[in-house]
Amino acid sequence: MPIHDRLSTVAGVAPGRGYAHALTASGRLAFLAGQVALDADGQLDGAGDLAAQTRQALSNVHAILRALGADWQHVIRFNWYVLDATQVQTIRDVRDEVIRPALGDQVNPASTLVQVAALFRPDILVEVEVVAALPE
Repeated sequence: MPIHDRLSTVAGVAPGRGYAHALTASGRLAFLAGQVALDADGQLDGAGDLAAQTRQALSNVHAILRALGADWQHVIRFNWYVLDATQVQTIRDVRDEVIRPALGDQVNPASTLVQVAALFRPDILVEVEVVAALPE
């Protein structure tokens, strides 16, 4: 696997809450475009429901990862864009529900969450981008 280190404890830096501060990797990288809660037919899944939208966005990410020959353990970084950052725990809970089985006892990938004024459609509540280190 091309991920070498998951740095979660750093002297003088507050511990990450459910994520690694840094991961090191080598080999080919994949930069996935932002994914939202649109299903395979382009229909919104989970209108008004952040948890359902997060699950669908992650399902889309997972399908792309698998098409690349990768899986959750190859993800280096998540970038989250949300309309309401006070709902971060909902995103964390769904993220962990979806990726923890693949990661086991490994620390979650590095992660950034940003509150935005709007996404590309008014009914979209969350968008997620991923960087993955593809397996050799």
